[in-house]
Amino acid sequence: MPRKQKLCFVIMGFGKKTDLSTGKTLDLDKTYKNIIKPSAEKAGLQCVRADEIQDSGLIDKSMYALLMHADLVVADISTYNPNAIYELGVRHAVRPYSTIIIKEKDGVIPFDLNHNRIFHYAHLGDDIGVDEADRCKDALIDMIESIVKSKIIDSPLYDYIQDIEPPKLTQKEYKRIIGELSDREESIFAISERATHFMEESNFVEASKLWEKAENLVPNEAYFTQQHALAKYKSKSPTEISSLTDALKIIEKLDPDDETNDPETLGLTGAIYKRMWHVTEDQEYLKRAINYYGKGFQIRRDYYNGENFALCLNIAASIESDPEEKTFYKVSAKKARQEIIEILDYLSDDEEKLQSINKWPYATLANCYFGLNDDENGIKFEEIYLGLASVDWEKETYFESKDTLKNLLKDK
Repeated sequence: MPRKQKLCFVIMGFGKKTDLSTGKTLDLDKTYKNIIKPSAEKAGLQCVRADEIQDSGLIDKSMYALLMHADLVVADISTYNPNAIYELGVRHAVRPYSTIIIKEKDGVIPFDLNHNRIFHYAHLGDDIGVDEADRCKDALIDMIESIVKSKIIDSPLYDYIQDIEPPKLTQKEYKRIIGELSDREESIFAISERATHFMEESNFVEASKLWEKAENLVPNEAYFTQQHALAKYKSKSPTEISSLTDALKIIEKLDPDDETNDPETLGLTGAIYKRMWHVTEDQEYLKRAINYYGKGFQIRRDYYNGENFALCLNIAASIESDPEEKTFYKVSAKKARQEIIEILDYLSDDEEKLQSINKWPYATLANCYFGLNDDENGIKFEEIYLGLASVDWEKETYFESKDTLKNLLKDK
């Protein structure tokens, strides 16, 4: 299923600003629109800039919440912007890693930041040239992907002073603060945050309406289409089969039948067909589920697709009358699970990795071990998953798959 997008919060000046140290006028909106935003989105993050929440009247509370909570902060300190520098200081105080400082190549660098790694770009008058924008996007995408993945300390505070703990903002408090902003629905960020809250409350009907609104505002963003399809599929409204049919129409916008190699699109399409099989017991739906899950697993070695591919193969084996075909399905399911365990081998007993907020690999490992009759490891990874999971419908989805698998193995 679609993973929740990571959030990139951008702090910088807006519009045209003059750098007093050089006399150059910089159009900072062009920096955001031509370099920062497309780079963050290409790296898979949702991007929001401070001005996109400023009209809400909640700028102070939401600003601090986002500085603490955002998976990545990009701070453009061009023109020696005092607000951006202050907000960068707050970020460095509350988060040890995942902050990028960028700046136009000319002009003064504040003394306390001149030892930090700073990403530079060049303005040509008010604007940024196409070649420079392309160069910067390529380099910034690489930097974003590396920083989000590595979590190397980039805050001077946490670099110089060891063994201090950053302050924590609870998920409940974050939701309360951002919920006030989200109720106003003035930006794509606010809409998607409110939709996410409805998803977490299993209110899929309302979530579907908001994801559709987000999709209409940004029709080329696959994430919103995927979430719209997921919410519609989960809503069972007005009936389960009609919601599944509607979800298929939504996901077809991403062309899963063509040459897409997006594992999220393929996995969600497979999930819809798998559910249609459960509702109707039409074997054609099961075949299609196997096809989409298998494609997502083979193309990208995506563990989510692989786990469901194996489960669907077990279902196929349970209803297959031909002994050779039945054996083929079972052997293929076993091989898929063994490969998934190899793919996720990096998830050892390392304490840092076990604190990962990405719970789904652990759910996958649990089901894979259960599918291989290794209950000891299955229980081990199930406990880790349940310790990380907080949303009821996600736990229900996990146990539904586990129960289906256990019944299939019992009847073999």
